[in-house]
Amino acid sequence: MNRSIRLVLIDVDGTLFGPGGVPECAWEAAERARKAGLHLSICTGRPGRGFALEYAERLDPQGFHIFESGAVIVSGHREVVQVSALPMQAYKRLLELSRLHAVPFEVYTAEGSFYRESTHPDLLYHETMLGFQAEQHDLGEVAERVVRVQFVWRPSPAWSQIREQILRMPEVELHEATSPGMPGVGFSSVTARGVSKRAAAEWVAAQLGLDLSRCAMVGDGENDLELIQAAGLGIAMGNAPASVQQAADLVVRKVDECGLEQALDILMRSPAQQ
Repeated sequence: MNRSIRLVLIDVDGTLFGPGGVPECAWEAAERARKAGLHLSICTGRPGRGFALEYAERLDPQGFHIFESGAVIVSGHREVVQVSALPMQAYKRLLELSRLHAVPFEVYTAEGSFYRESTHPDLLYHETMLGFQAEQHDLGEVAERVVRVQFVWRPSPAWSQIREQILRMPEVELHEATSPGMPGVGFSSVTARGVSKRAAAEWVAAQLGLDLSRCAMVGDGENDLELIQAAGLGIAMGNAPASVQQAADLVVRKVDECGLEQALDILMRSPAQQ
């Protein structure tokens, strides 16, 4: 095993989860990796519920797992150990933009709630992919701590206008992703400023007495790029865009061609074999 890497951070959509779901080879490789002494952590924009939480528990039931693009960290015992909420004024502005431009919008809270006020088909299909349903609710009346909102969009002038406005908001971070489960759809999450997969990964690593130099990140999206570059070993999936592949230390096969298995097997080899 590569003795310098002790923690492997793993994205979900396009890395663990592919067009046909999670390939069995990924679970088999994860089991081998745990037995070899590697710590495994989910690092995703998805919420810590439904399929993503099930994936995390199967990947490493003793680990810490990063959800909501870094806004929430959950222990293997389903305990929420870190939360970063959106400022209320920022939330109200984002909701206003969604309503003004009629772009589908989801709301996730620290308490685990999931809300929408639209029945747009893309929102309803996304729920089947997540493995749980949103509650239809007046989003102006959400009383819980909002940790993340997500615009579910298809290319349009309306979305371009919203994106420009978000980038001008100093108190938030924009995280952009896609999923092989919904081709042609963009998922743009907004969290509080300073929230990121990298910041959350630093916290998780510290709990294990590590820093990022002892971590590997396996991902496929632009929202994985910062952590791929910061980790001791950055690994891009073969289905990642060119910008992500070029920034990585290593490129493996595509998600549905057992690329994650390849990445974990490489990490388990001795330095002399690499």
